[in-house]
Amino acid sequence: MSVVIREVSSKNDLKKFIWFGINLYKDCEFAAPPLMMDDLLNLSKGKNPALDFCDAAYFLAYKNDEIVGRIAAIINPVANKTWSQKSGRFGWIDFIDDEEVSKALLDTATAWAKAKGMTSIHGPLGFTDFDHEGTLISGFDKNGTLAAIYNYPYYARHIEKNGFVIDAEWNEYLIPIPDTFPERYFRIADIIKKKYGLNPKDFKSRKEVVDNYADKIFNLLNLCYKDLYGFSELNEKQKSFYIKLYFSFFRVDTISIIVDEKDDVVALGIAMPSFTKALQKAKGSLFPFGWYYMLRALKKNDIVDLYLMAVHPDYQGKGVNSLLFAELMPRFAKNGYKFAESNPELADNTKMSSQWGSFEHINHKSRRVFAKEIK
Repeated sequence: MSVVIREVSSKNDLKKFIWFGINLYKDCEFAAPPLMMDDLLNLSKGKNPALDFCDAAYFLAYKNDEIVGRIAAIINPVANKTWSQKSGRFGWIDFIDDEEVSKALLDTATAWAKAKGMTSIHGPLGFTDFDHEGTLISGFDKNGTLAAIYNYPYYARHIEKNGFVIDAEWNEYLIPIPDTFPERYFRIADIIKKKYGLNPKDFKSRKEVVDNYADKIFNLLNLCYKDLYGFSELNEKQKSFYIKLYFSFFRVDTISIIVDEKDDVVALGIAMPSFTKALQKAKGSLFPFGWYYMLRALKKNDIVDLYLMAVHPDYQGKGVNSLLFAELMPRFAKNGYKFAESNPELADNTKMSSQWGSFEHINHKSRRVFAKEIK
């Protein structure tokens, strides 16, 4: 039977949309399915402030009255203005290994974007850089993470068959944590601190971080990420949204905040214990036991995920990142972490990738965003 596409038009439909993406991977040992409540928050108008200005529609693909795929079609006018383009986005794309299904989904998102006056479409992307980006193209035998998409190997083939071409590529690195941090890093860190009057902050509580530095952190991220692919500056409501979403469950001993003499944030490294195993056990829900697995992951873990790293442009190339590593690496070793996993890094962002040169590291995953001109 042919594929039928239906637009999500109710909260019940939206839940079906989310659960399809979770259930498609229920038998996959490497996927780290998101929590249903997180996706529901992120995709709901009135909840996610990005939807105050982004246009979006969600679609489900049916075959024999069974859901076999999903896709979100998005327009971010702030990003389009920033990059002087008229481009739609597709995200939250999942489908069975059926080319008729993937074609119907991508054609639907493309037609939606065209009807809105767009001249191109690219993805997988979300509303902002804080959403999942890119189709996994290598590392299918490696565990997924909370911060990145895991997908089956056939996805890229299906997308390319529909006329999409590579538009950007990210790499992810696995870094073994050294038992003993090289003494030279501490010496370099001390020199940099004295030379530029910088001070690594020592926090006692999450509240202390949020109350005093959360806004400054996002101001720095807006500045440092402004030239990265697809970026759109976060407004005040978005910053508040992400502060509440992400700053409620981190550990203070897995972050490093470097300030100058005015107490402005000039560098940061934010990491969290890996939630991969917890998400696999939770199977998309915090109840009845998902909350227990998530809390346990915070306390007992051998992998730490590196979510955000940034250095103010005025301090880049001056060794300031050595301060971050001198702060974080010894703590990681003390807490029993054996490996750190980087967030996806743009392949052409050599400022980021070069910092791993001083450590043993493995490029163990790659992902791509694809684009297509709309005719």
